[in-house]
Amino acid sequence: MTNVAVVYHSGYGHTQAIAEAVAAGAEGVGGARVSLIPVGEAEVREAELDDADAIIFGSPTYMGGVSADFAKFKDWTSRKWLARAWHDKLAAGFTVSASWGGDKQNTLYQLLTLAQQLGMVWVGLGLPAGNNNSKGSPEDLNRTGASLGVMAQANADQGTEGIGASELRTAQALGKRVAEAALRWRTMPLAQAA
Repeated sequence: MTNVAVVYHSGYGHTQAIAEAVAAGAEGVGGARVSLIPVGEAEVREAELDDADAIIFGSPTYMGGVSADFAKFKDWTSRKWLARAWHDKLAAGFTVSASWGGDKQNTLYQLLTLAQQLGMVWVGLGLPAGNNNSKGSPEDLNRTGASLGVMAQANADQGTEGIGASELRTAQALGKRVAEAALRWRTMPLAQAA
């Protein structure tokens, strides 16, 4: 078994919907157990995060970066940094905003930097860019062309119905990739990992 935690903040429900899709993708991998943890519950569910083989971070992109609630969680992790408690766990990330661009890549860089500060090993999206040629479609996986993680777009005036089906499938693909990587990482002999 491998344990995957999806820890996220969602202000309006969009990021939670993406988090649930990430979790569904991870749960579809045999041998993976998934915990879906809102950042407000992180401290009381600390043991689940500590027991995880992989932690997938999620935040909406607000004003070009992570939300204030996610930043509070990020600061809370400093005690994990001090103890090297999450060293060598796998990490990945996702974000969502209403704008197609919206500086979402900056949010992913903040999540990546957090993981690197904690000594974690980052797992990127691993999908080719979709919807970037004349034969492409908004229904393509990875329609925003991200590589670091999921950069989902959701129309602001439609609630969670404004999230494209391809965005949810892309999030599921990230969850699946991380769970599969965590299974391999967990069973890799230490001599190979070094």
